[in-house]
Amino acid sequence: MATKAEDLATGGAPHSGAPAARGEFALGWKVLFAGVIGVACGASPIPFNVIGFTIAPLAQEFGWTTTQILTPITIFGVVAALLAPVFGWLADTYGVRRIALWSLFGFGVTFAALALTPPVLWAYYLLWLLVGLVGIGSTPVTWSRAINMWFYKSRGLALGLLLLGTSLAALTVPKLAVWAIEAHGWRAMFGIVGMLPLLVALPVCIWLFREPRPEEQPQGIKSASGGLTGVTLGEALRDYRFWLIWASILFIALTFGGAFINMPAMLADRGIPAQGAASVMGILGLGILSGRIITGLLLDRFWAGFVAFPLLCLPALSSWILLDPAPGFTLAALAGFLLGFAAGAESDLIAYLTGRYFGMAHYGKIYGMLYMPFGVFSAISPIIYSSVRDSTGSYDQILFIAIFGYIIGGALLMLLGRYPVLSEASAGTAPKATPETETA
Repeated sequence: MATKAEDLATGGAPHSGAPAARGEFALGWKVLFAGVIGVACGASPIPFNVIGFTIAPLAQEFGWTTTQILTPITIFGVVAALLAPVFGWLADTYGVRRIALWSLFGFGVTFAALALTPPVLWAYYLLWLLVGLVGIGSTPVTWSRAINMWFYKSRGLALGLLLLGTSLAALTVPKLAVWAIEAHGWRAMFGIVGMLPLLVALPVCIWLFREPRPEEQPQGIKSASGGLTGVTLGEALRDYRFWLIWASILFIALTFGGAFINMPAMLADRGIPAQGAASVMGILGLGILSGRIITGLLLDRFWAGFVAFPLLCLPALSSWILLDPAPGFTLAALAGFLLGFAAGAESDLIAYLTGRYFGMAHYGKIYGMLYMPFGVFSAISPIIYSSVRDSTGSYDQILFIAIFGYIIGGALLMLLGRYPVLSEASAGTAPKATPETETA
């Protein structure tokens, strides 16, 4: 029996034993691998890893300002975030496999279509709008539902591994984008990067990605009668813990998104060239990777609030470093690593907290609602950063304000309290099994 100290440390979570963890990974590793590839090539990391490197060539060719060039990431992010609950509902209702695969295909096609951008600003924005309309189903809104259905006792680690996909994207896509722009131009870059979801992720996910059959589901997500446990979306919206998580995501996304997108331009202001900036972005990706794994392991052992607060405060140090007008490559790399580490922690936390506090019966809709502030404010943040840069000639003011945003966002999660004991969803409200869950 777990001791009281162990129970407090895990927030009332069952102890994560090694045999159970091995059993879950033995059953679900193929789906987890497909999910990693799907995340890496999906609409969550790729646009954010690419658009910062298009500022110089688009400004040179069309004469657009930094804010005009980065506005599409806001359009994309806001549209995608507003549609997240819809795609979550579709995944709950019709099965996550078909929603994820079709969205992955649509994202690849529309992202590659950006190569056709005419010298008309509204047309450029319209193309990004299309990316947002179809791409949200290729983000963790879908992939994390499947992983939460395969894993319970080792859920934190599994989600951390799943979201390594964004680390893989941060390690590879910026260098691919810089090479493509330098060798073939920015138009070809969109076409080349757009092939990643179509030619890499889609075949793997068609082959391996699915939800578990009822007999493959871990006991922790089911009631004694076999139904999925959890609350409805309406019940979640009446729970103060939902709004604490929502507000925490808002503060972190509003501060992190702009720092990430503007990092290449920010480093250029400090005398670091494009290849050096790409290396810093790669190191940021290593930070995300480390944050994913370490956060996942900690979440399986300790209560989420104890894990979240110190990790989400790390970017405050990153912002302080970047206030230096000439930090040099080493300090810039450290700032990138700390920023990435916290980003890895936050993405793990959204999926983990959704499953632990609200259950799996209506996971897609609830996760979609919590993804909304992440998507909306991550999309607005780059424009805030670039507007400050355009109006003052420096990012310093927004970097100083961001320090407080990170600290507030982390502190809010300390107020969540223990994980609840969830029961089966109300009769008639839980999603039914789909054909996808009944076939291999």
